[in-house]
Order: sequence, then structure tokens, then C-alpha cells
Amino acid sequence: MSELPTTWSKPIRVVALCSGRGTNIQAIIDAEQAGALPIRLVGVIYNRAGAQCATRAERAGVPTYLLISRGLDRENYGEILLAKLVELAPDLIVTAGFRRILGGQVVAAFPDRIINIHPSLLPAFAGSLRAQADALARGVKISGCSVHFVNNEVDAGPIITQAAIVVREDDDAESLSERILEQEHRILVEAIELFANGRLRIEGRRVRILDRD
Repeated sequence: MSELPTTWSKPIRVVALCSGRGTNIQAIIDAEQAGALPIRLVGVIYNRAGAQCATRAERAGVPTYLLISRGLDRENYGEILLAKLVELAPDLIVTAGFRRILGGQVVAAFPDRIINIHPSLLPAFAGSLRAQADALARGVKISGCSVHFVNNEVDAGPIITQAAIVVREDDDAESLSERILEQEHRILVEAIELFANGRLRIEGRRVRILDRD
């Protein structure tokens, strides 16, 4: 059993990692600004020049840091990323559309303090970069998304929360992705709130949510 802190100094410090559009980053920013999350987003790290996620953060006054990953292997990039994370000293790291697998040194430095959002009902389609299209190709009737703790296996850490949606007969990858994305925003904010308020406990592969009504 992993004993996560039950109390944090509020607001907790959060760093987000992203590579693309950044709609989940926007959901975090919106929730913080609305007072719905006891956090301070202290930095957004992105690995692709021109990524919209950085633009969203900059508009909200959140510091951004471009750490180009192209041409670097996992461990070399991990060293660069780890140095910046140590500098920013987050209580929680959120990977939201970050198109890199974290190096083992990053995971080891922040055990049980990194969470990821994935657009499938894990463990289904773990590791897929096109999970929605894969779900349709397999003919699934229920799809969705998951927030999980990050460990050294791809999309295999203990699951914090999930949301399921019914796959419609006329869904294509784009329509399914957009409906899943709406749920991603909701459950990612929920998972951050649970973490920040010390309501998560890891027991083996299971995450217990404390004081759940």
C-alpha cells in the first residue's frame, strides 16, 4: 500500500506536460481560475515548438518551457526533463497529451506524484496513440477515458478514475474523440482535486478514494 499524503500545503504546486492542442490544460486552468481546484499551475512543459497548449498557458499567465525532445532517446530526454522538474518543485505532475514516454529517472524522482489522462477505458488500448480509432476498429460498444498514476509501464499504473460513453452507430474517430474529450476534461480535474485534497490511497493496483459519498 502506498501512503499518499492526506494533507498538502494549499495550493499544491502542479506542473503539466503537453504536446498538442492543450484542451485538458485549458480545463485545468479554467478550474483553477474558478476556485474549483486548490492548486497553482506553476509551469507547463511542452516538447513541440508552436504547440497550442503553450499558447493557452501563456494567455493565462502560466510560465511555459519548451524542451525539444526530437532526436533524443528516452533516457537522455528524461535527464533534461528531470532537471527542469526539480527546478519547478511540483507536488503533482500532470501529463496531458504529452507525446513522450517518461524516462525511468523522472518516475523514480516523483513516485505516485505523476498522473496521466488516456482516451480509453484502460487497460484496453494501452499505449495506443489512436485509441479512439482502435476502439472503433475493434467494434467496441463502450469507450471512454481513464486517469491513472504513472509508473514504468506504459499506461499501466493504478487507475484513479474513469468515464464511459456509449459508442454510437454513426461514430467515426473524430466524433468519438470529441465526446471522449469532454469527459477527459471532467475526470482529469476530478483526479487532481482528489489528489490535492489527500483523498487517494494506492493499494496494489487499486486506488481507493477516501471519504467518498
